[in-house]
Amino acid sequence: MSLLPKSKEEFSQKEYWDTFFKKRGSKAFEWYGEYPDLSSDLHKYIKTQDNVLISGCGNSTLGRDLYDIGFRNITNIDISEVVIRQMSQNTRERDDLKYIQMDALSMSFDNAQFSVVVDKGTLDALMPNDRADTLSKVNQYFTEIQRVLKSGGRYICISLLQEHILKSILNYFPKNNWMFRATRCFEVEKRALENGENSMPVFFVVCTKFTALPRKVLELNLGSLDKMQRFENEQDIILHISSVQQAAFVCSGLKRSSIANENEVVLDLFEPCETKPRFTVHVVDIVPQHKNSQYAAFIVPQGREVEWLFSTKAGRKHLVTMTNHNRLAIITLHRGQKYESFEAVQKELTETVCNLAPSSLNNKKILFLSLGSDVGQRVIKFEGHSEYSGDYIIEDVKVDNGEKFRRLFYKNSQLVIQSEAMLRTVKSRKGITKEIVDLTYLTCNHHIYMSVAAHVACRDKKKSTVVVVGLGGGGLCSFMHKFLPKTNIIAVDIDKDMLKIATDWFAFQQNDKVTTKIQDGLLYLKETSEKGEKFDCILFDVDSKDSSVGMSCPPKQFLENDALSNVAKIIADTGLFVLNAVLRDQSVRPSVLNNLKSHFETVVSYKLEEDLNEIFICCNSKIYMDHLKDSCTQINNFFKKNNSKSNNVDIDMFMQSLVMQSLSLKT
Repeated sequence: MSLLPKSKEEFSQKEYWDTFFKKRGSKAFEWYGEYPDLSSDLHKYIKTQDNVLISGCGNSTLGRDLYDIGFRNITNIDISEVVIRQMSQNTRERDDLKYIQMDALSMSFDNAQFSVVVDKGTLDALMPNDRADTLSKVNQYFTEIQRVLKSGGRYICISLLQEHILKSILNYFPKNNWMFRATRCFEVEKRALENGENSMPVFFVVCTKFTALPRKVLELNLGSLDKMQRFENEQDIILHISSVQQAAFVCSGLKRSSIANENEVVLDLFEPCETKPRFTVHVVDIVPQHKNSQYAAFIVPQGREVEWLFSTKAGRKHLVTMTNHNRLAIITLHRGQKYESFEAVQKELTETVCNLAPSSLNNKKILFLSLGSDVGQRVIKFEGHSEYSGDYIIEDVKVDNGEKFRRLFYKNSQLVIQSEAMLRTVKSRKGITKEIVDLTYLTCNHHIYMSVAAHVACRDKKKSTVVVVGLGGGGLCSFMHKFLPKTNIIAVDIDKDMLKIATDWFAFQQNDKVTTKIQDGLLYLKETSEKGEKFDCILFDVDSKDSSVGMSCPPKQFLENDALSNVAKIIADTGLFVLNAVLRDQSVRPSVLNNLKSHFETVVSYKLEEDLNEIFICCNSKIYMDHLKDSCTQINNFFKKNNSKSNNVDIDMFMQSLVMQSLSLKT
């Protein structure tokens, strides 16, 4: 037989509670935790000399528990005659412990009689909804609390703080010169989990009565540390508590069911009183495999979170399969935070990771996985602002094999590397070591194939010019200057701050062979077309800065008719147009290809296996297979001569993977 009400409105009805306690008998029913789980919070705000009123006591043992540890001024009231009679019969050797049948909305006590009113679930029972009649009752209840409490007295409310309840508290007490404070009852929630119950956040609210306050005092502590955070307005309190409740709701859902056929769940984890996340957790399920383990956590080392395996939904699904688990909590670490060690991070995350486990988990000890034995190293070198691109970060990252990279990120897209360079340690004649940017290393594999195409366009020419639309950190231009020392290189970028970033942090240098043009790339193409200028090679390596669109590189305007017509006019008769396209949605590809075919006689494509990038090589004549093959050999020889750690071109694979999209290749 169920003891729960048919509808939540019954919570506020006297008849419901009489029936409830008759059915339950003398067995205690503890709303929101027993005394041992609440004691650490209670004893901060209740002293043995206090005159305590427990409002809506029910058959909770809280009054008896407080009495037994030395409290003598305790009065318990409840609207139910049944429960008061039951509790009064159990006061043996507790002569001073009072149980009185009384309506909390109309109490017969004197004004300012009590120093503490304890409400353990009573407000939640009184307020099943926010209808006008309910709000009127609650306002009457609060007025009575204000009347019977002394100045400096405390109203302690233990509640789930549903939004309508929290709003009522905040609408009444702070406006009447009461100090508001709320903390989270972690011990109560922990006990519920140990008992196999669904645990929703329980809050311990303390409203302190003052005659007058110079300003509102709104305080909140939602972490496990005893540290309060002060807020300026009630709405911020509501938002913070709501976020905790939503997270708990998600955790509860994850315990009950798999999300293998749904989107992954993403949670940001904050330290108490902090506004910047410390960790981000992606919870990913796959359809259960027979021999798979149920659940594990995977800590992504700093700097590796930008890789496909961790930064994309498809990659994270693949990671779960690779680790032979059905569910994985994939944890990324945020820049601007300090992490001592893998073990320290594991200890810090254990409780959260356990809360995300399925309830069917047999082994309660969660396995932590990673790529190595540490959490990686990341050092922010500079933070700045670009008028065109927004806030940006320059950081140095050391990966697990000891190699170091310098990276540029925009803060509005922190999982997308905008520019990257390898750092190399060199020693001067005096024995002083320093780190420099290795200009012979191409961190982006698509730059290798763009450089191969540029070599084809400039081969056997005494004078040649390459235009690169999209400077970035200057890595491609700096490399091509070394690879093609006789070629004039013009970098075009709309963002003047990008030139400073490239120069100050990525060792980009202008000289008689390398120049920059700070201008909208589309306008540059238009003006050079109108002037009748010709170039041997034009490379598009410009990012839209929006990884959510189907094609994030280049911006769609660069592949419209006007732009492509201008490119077709300004490339020389044997010149090449080289496009780096990042197609996150393959349904976009046919339109991209059709646009290219309508402007160029020959279109050849190469899809990088490990990346989203696809290189399109276009021209108004023929592309010679032998020239492409020879240029691959030349770039491999360059890498070898300079001891570059760049990936060599697998020439056979490259040649076999080239796809003719328009007309034919020539041998």
